[in-house]
Amino acid sequence: MSHHRLHGISAVSHRSARRRAGRGSAMTICLTLLCAIAGDDTGEAILDDGVLNERGLSEAGATGAVLPRYSVAVRAPSTRCARTAHALALKTTLEPALHDFDYGKWRGRTAAEVAATDPYGFSVWLTDPDAKPHGGETVRQLCQRITRWLNSLPPDTGRALVITEPAVARAALVHALSAPVRAFWHLEVPPLSTVCVASCAGRGGAHWS
Repeated sequence: MSHHRLHGISAVSHRSARRRAGRGSAMTICLTLLCAIAGDDTGEAILDDGVLNERGLSEAGATGAVLPRYSVAVRAPSTRCARTAHALALKTTLEPALHDFDYGKWRGRTAAEVAATDPYGFSVWLTDPDAKPHGGETVRQLCQRITRWLNSLPPDTGRALVITEPAVARAALVHALSAPVRAFWHLEVPPLSTVCVASCAGRGGAHWS
């Protein structure tokens, strides 16, 4: 399966949101998901809150200048999401349901370390959405958690900014695109990138795209 570049998905999502905005009351919710600053300066993925990337903190100001309008801002409970909000001078409400992937016994290690010490488990984790060799949360469970949160949002949420983890943004995209859970690892969501997902209310209930 080929990788879906974030800029392509994001552009499609924003166009979709604008089309729905033109339909008046049909669009009830529009979320801009902003991925937090990277948690490491070494370039290796840390399976944890990690050490914050100071260069990312300095780049956050430029990101804030191009964010779309919003009426409410929320963030995941991690330190990096809190510091991302601080770097952008944003007042946000903490949303516990947006917490990062539960990495179980892998928490605090780099992806390279896990791949070296548990190559089979790491490979299975990246290919089977129901696998949890770390003893934490499966990809499917993460996607289900974020789907529940999206579907719990009240219709009058309007436009909201969500500062969150890359894994949470991927899970939201899986739901919004009606993609198979296996697509999770094929969605690229770099630090300080944004993705827009929208919900339309209709006779069949809310529909995300």
